[in-house]
Amino acid sequence: MSRVVIQEIPAAERPRERLKHHGASALSAVELVAILLGTGAEGRSSLDVAREVLAASHGSLRKLASRPVAALTSVPGVGGARAVAVHAALELGRRMVAEQREEGTPVREARDVYRAYASRMEDLPVEEFHVATLDAQHRLEHDILVTRGILNSSLVHPREVFRRAIAENACALILIHNHPSGDPTPSAEDRAVTSQLVAAGKVLGIDVLDHIIIGRGRFTSFAESGILV
Repeated sequence: MSRVVIQEIPAAERPRERLKHHGASALSAVELVAILLGTGAEGRSSLDVAREVLAASHGSLRKLASRPVAALTSVPGVGGARAVAVHAALELGRRMVAEQREEGTPVREARDVYRAYASRMEDLPVEEFHVATLDAQHRLEHDILVTRGILNSSLVHPREVFRRAIAENACALILIHNHPSGDPTPSAEDRAVTSQLVAAGKVLGIDVLDHIIIGRGRFTSFAESGILV
């Protein structure tokens, strides 16, 4: 099958020109990825390479974001620099969504926190442990990334969790972390970490209101499950 190079596409229909004239929202995912890649390779246009990048993730941007950088380089024409650029763009989009949802979001139930964090945490390939600080009206104020990697009590130390919370004059905290497996069932280590932090919060006068584990499309709330001890 013959391939079309970008130069053979009418100027007005090229991805960069379409973005300039119609805005990014008018472009398909393939066109946006093609812009990130910049150029094609080995007789293939950037659009061809972008199609292959998305096809390797079954057309899903979320699956693409969860793949390690090294996996993207398995697509011919995608080197380390291009793979990093794609990952950086996807992470920026995830952070923008998180910013819009987090600051000032009132927390009435665990699902409010899940909605604020799911978009950037449910597809992560490694565990991240976050602390959300709340004001007196129980609105989300600040997000604190405590650790990234395997969750255990030696890494998630009360000193690291509460130091920023004290500096921010937090009235209460909610603990959040993800399970890369997609199953949000609490482990024995999850329970141990939670108990340690709840106890420390009582000593410091900062309530730990919940610990929410984010899985793929679902979550577990320690408070709602009656295991916040």
